[in-house]
Amino acid sequence: MQPYELTLAAAARQIRARALSPVELTESVLARIDEVDPHITAFSNVTAELATETAARAEQEIAGGRYRGPLHGIPIGVKEIYDMAGIPSTSSSRVRADYRPDADSVVVAKLREAGAVVVGRTHSHEFAYGVVTPQTRNPWRADRIAGGSSGGSAAAVAVGACFLGLGSDTAGSIRIPAALCGTVGLKPSYGRVSRTGVTPFAESLDHAGPLTRTVEDAALAMNVMAGYDPRDPGSRDIPVPDFTAGLGRDVAGTTAGVPVNFFTEHLDPQVSGAVEAACARLADLGVRLREVRLPLTEEVMDTEFGILQPEATSFHRDMLREHGDLYTDEVRAALQAGMSVLATDYLAAQRNRALFRQQWNALFDEIDILLTPTVPVAAMDAVAPEVTWPDGLTEGPVQAYIRFCAPANLAGLPALSVPCGFTHDGLPIGLQLIGRVWDEDTVLRVGHAYQTAAGWATGTSAA
Repeated sequence: MQPYELTLAAAARQIRARALSPVELTESVLARIDEVDPHITAFSNVTAELATETAARAEQEIAGGRYRGPLHGIPIGVKEIYDMAGIPSTSSSRVRADYRPDADSVVVAKLREAGAVVVGRTHSHEFAYGVVTPQTRNPWRADRIAGGSSGGSAAAVAVGACFLGLGSDTAGSIRIPAALCGTVGLKPSYGRVSRTGVTPFAESLDHAGPLTRTVEDAALAMNVMAGYDPRDPGSRDIPVPDFTAGLGRDVAGTTAGVPVNFFTEHLDPQVSGAVEAACARLADLGVRLREVRLPLTEEVMDTEFGILQPEATSFHRDMLREHGDLYTDEVRAALQAGMSVLATDYLAAQRNRALFRQQWNALFDEIDILLTPTVPVAAMDAVAPEVTWPDGLTEGPVQAYIRFCAPANLAGLPALSVPCGFTHDGLPIGLQLIGRVWDEDTVLRVGHAYQTAAGWATGTSAA
């Protein structure tokens, strides 16, 4: 096994035991990037010199007894919308081609303080406004999309080009590419992780979170990433637990809701079959499955876009006026559409969202976790991405992929995507676990129990 094939947790254990050096690990990852990135284009910028210097410093610190923790010496990829001091932070857009921030985003600063080694910037859909990440190809099949907007991070993690990829999630942009690329993706509770220094998409819906190979790796990342930030108006001053503490604990007696509506509609039978098998696996572990009917589902998409579009356009208003020709046609059109949303419609969407949050939070009075497909269909064709359902409805990736992810954004609930199988074409399928607000512990504990029992996707794709 090559060092890049290890999980983050396994690499961390070897580094701490001095059985593996950060320099050796980083060299293995950089060589892997050279090998596979020409085929998938996960990275916009590989910071090899910075990575080598950071890894050498980490090796010296550890040799001197100054071990900082499990992220020390671990190579990571940073999504383009996260600021990095002095390094191009373009949001994968020509609009910001010359943008070099003076300071790191809070999350990047925390990870660097923990000793992480940044090997490069990963591609985002332009300004995170999309679910395809057109620059990046799916690591399992190059003719399929990687998903977005955090497609670069998901693809990089999937092929062993980094152990942690930073993502952002406004309508599924961590979980969608995680499901399509066969990685783990966690959208934490709203306000759990700082967004200071992360280019906004729609501020009241934006979440920052990790993409990793395993649930344990995501928990290790969250131990560094989470925490209150007074500079982020959405941040909440909530105690931060040790997210790894509950991993490995018995999940018997946990009550899991299995929806009988919404997540059962316009769904690929291969996806539903894999998710049903995952639920059965959890039942074998002692999880109690309970059918639930979800409220207000008919309003999910209208409410999500009634908030997302005007908030996105508000942030881009001046840049759109001054540099509109530099946006891609797709994103420019989406931003212009946001100008037509009336203030009264936006306020109505926010009122609907408040009711939605109230009723979805109430679900967790009776259950501990909700089990659903992450997305209704595996990775679509990169040239003509769409799916036609048996009743004749045709959906593009925005409509298809967002509808199963948006509820957790609207309600601010933690949601985890874990690989749960493959289609007949060898494309990954994702299981989504949604928990009560601030209860990432249960989401991670159940996700870890499932992944350990099932053994899905603990290696890397061949790219």
